Amino acid sequence: MGVEERRLLAMTDEEVIRISLEHFAGLFPKTCGRCGRCYATFRDYVLATDTVGAAVSYDAEAADWETQQPLGAMALANCPCGSTLAVTTEGIPLPKIHSMLEWMRVETDRRGVNPSELLEYVRVEVRRRALAELAH
Repeated sequence: MGVEERRLLAMTDEEVIRISLEHFAGLFPKTCGRCGRCYATFRDYVLATDTVGAAVSYDAEAADWETQQPLGAMALANCPCGSTLAVTTEGIPLPKIHSMLEWMRVETDRRGVNPSELLEYVRVEVRRRALAELAH
């Protein structure tokens, strides 16, 4: 990918957080397979679950920044019953995935962090905004 193409793909933190929030909100309703609890909205999910481990981008971990078959990213959280639930980036269109991966490639290098550390920042922001913006 050339410099001009990368410039066109450039995203900001704000765009990555917004796209992630919109995508995750679209994954609901979601039901816990163990206890049957239904999370009607992403906000309900954020309110009731506790995050588990680090969020991970399998493509970033493999340094496959221009993947044609994304493995995606995943964040885990525990239902109050103890079952672990996941939200993933599956279904985000490939051009957006490429732009998000390019953002991650640039920002991990610029900030001196690994992909999971950068994704943790995104996860915290997405969960915070889900509580603030989706409260209505």
